[in-house]
Amino acid sequence: MAVGFALQELFGGSKKNIIITRPIVEAGENLGFLPGSLEEKVDPYMMPLYDCLTKMVGHAGPNRTLAEERIEVAPLAYMRGRSFTDAVVILDEAQNCTFEQLTMFLTRLGEGSKMVITGDPDQSDLYKVGKTPLMEMAEILSTVEGIGIVEFPEKYIVRHPLVGKILKRIKDTRKS
Repeated sequence: MAVGFALQELFGGSKKNIIITRPIVEAGENLGFLPGSLEEKVDPYMMPLYDCLTKMVGHAGPNRTLAEERIEVAPLAYMRGRSFTDAVVILDEAQNCTFEQLTMFLTRLGEGSKMVITGDPDQSDLYKVGKTPLMEMAEILSTVEGIGIVEFPEKYIVRHPLVGKILKRIKDTRKS
């Protein structure tokens, strides 16, 4: 949904760029040193975003060309010191961010930009018990005018129908 919204803003002309970022967190495995350029190192972590882009605009054509020219994908660690103007800035997988990373990201908001933060606290690779920094930040900002927080219930899981059942069962079992 975040990428779809950003593409709508870009193709509609109301935003000039899309910046997509996420924390680089391995899912329980240490892959060690990855050879290559920064792009080659980061690409494996960004594949879900590239997959979404391809679903929405295809592999080729004018929309794909425009998207590739106007979309920047970068690790969250590279956001410090930047400000984004006339852009949609997406932070994906924010359930794996520290409170400091979330604060740093939120303070990059520039004139004419919109930010979208996505994350599922139940799928954190870093915070297994208790309130995640994402949940804490959502509570803190919930009363700030101009900020909207949307929580989707399990029925909105768009993968295979069994995924929702699997997650519910795991959640129920881990609580007992």
